[in-house]
Amino acid sequence: MRIVREDGSDAPAGEVGEIVGRGPSLMGGYYGRPDLTEQAIRDGWLFTGDLGYRDGEGYLYLVDRKKDMIDSGGVKVYPKDIEEVAARHPAVREVAVFGVAHEKWGETPVAAVVLNSGASITAAELRDWINERVGARYQRLHALQIMDDFPRNAAGKTLKREMRDAYQAAAG
Repeated sequence: MRIVREDGSDAPAGEVGEIVGRGPSLMGGYYGRPDLTEQAIRDGWLFTGDLGYRDGEGYLYLVDRKKDMIDSGGVKVYPKDIEEVAARHPAVREVAVFGVAHEKWGETPVAAVVLNSGASITAAELRDWINERVGARYQRLHALQIMDDFPRNAAGKTLKREMRDAYQAAAG
């Protein structure tokens, strides 16, 4: 297993990059999708789409999914960092953070939240609570929407792309 930079070179300890691996049981490719296979398997290495880093002792830490990363004003914003803050609020049952188009910053973070049963908080109050606690200014939420439930695929995975598309369509 390796951690690689965008240019394909190995990332040093502590630097976030894409997790790639290879081995005797590597998948042959995506069925009927040579385009996806070409993106995922390069020179015998499987590019997972997961971002992570290794510490000085070689332990691997997952950061986020590459496709979920938000580029805000040239800064990489990892939704997981904001989601971990939001999940600490006692009213929050589930949270998903995604990037939406922004004319000044390129993209900006938005959160979708499902509240715990009986919880009572407004979207603005929760957004402000999260924004007071994130580690950096560029992690502050542009908006927060409260939902009854998240759209999911057949395996139960949250579909952030659908939430982002619906948010942007509603925003105009």
